[in-house]
Amino acid sequence: MRFLAVDWGTTNRRVFAIDDGRVVATERDDRGASVVEDFPAEIAAIRARHGDHPLLLAGMVGSNIGWRAMPYVPAPAGLAEVAAAVAQVAPGVRIVPGVSYRDARRGDVMRGEEVQLLGAVAAGQVPADALLCQPGTHCKWATMAQGRIAAFVTAMTGELFALLRTHGLLARQLTGPVSDGAAFRDGVAEGARADLAASLFGIRAASLLGMRDDAEAAAYASGLLIGADAAQRLAQAGHDIVHVLADPALGGLYAAAIETLGRRAAIVDSNAAFVAGITRIQELAA
Repeated sequence: MRFLAVDWGTTNRRVFAIDDGRVVATERDDRGASVVEDFPAEIAAIRARHGDHPLLLAGMVGSNIGWRAMPYVPAPAGLAEVAAAVAQVAPGVRIVPGVSYRDARRGDVMRGEEVQLLGAVAAGQVPADALLCQPGTHCKWATMAQGRIAAFVTAMTGELFALLRTHGLLARQLTGPVSDGAAFRDGVAEGARADLAASLFGIRAASLLGMRDDAEAAAYASGLLIGADAAQRLAQAGHDIVHVLADPALGGLYAAAIETLGRRAAIVDSNAAFVAGITRIQELAA
């Protein structure tokens, strides 16, 4: 049966028309949950373009900045638990709930990423027991056990880099491109030292003392932040390989950082993972 799946983030939105597990149409736009005021009107517009089919929505549309705040499913959580908590918000329109995690030290939440994580396992893209990384504005590192989300950590790596590029002392230095190379990997190695505040000021000092060209500063800073994040996660994980759910550009940077730190990395198609996950949730929640 055909249905419409929407990966509805804070700033962007992806729509997939799925028929018998196959994607027959897609679209991507900037109608994220933070800018939408009339969600029923948005649903009507999506149906006008893709047909009057059932919709299954995931992501920030189910948060307190979206259409309706959905309760989180506590980890450990698998497809069955997530599908059981799917709720209808309008005729033929349902929202996936998101997943939470807490231990004695901290709590964490995700909305939308759980579909990719569980979908990657369901599609056979990753093993049932694995360490998964989802780079982005807020990077997720998830431990999968027996195909379920057992635990996860969110790091504001991408947001910190964006803030550094637009505000503060280093902004004028961080205008260059970011790619995998010597400067990026030097930053990864420095980030692994876990002295982030001092290492960031070192970017300024390196420019003033002629130790590094400003053209390489953005790549170095990106490596520094990703390296600090990855080093902490790898120190706490026993997996030899990290599966990275991302596009090749951003995924390639994380893969390079992981390999620089002595582990192996495999990039996984995040769109395929989402489609597999949302299709299985639709089947289970039917």
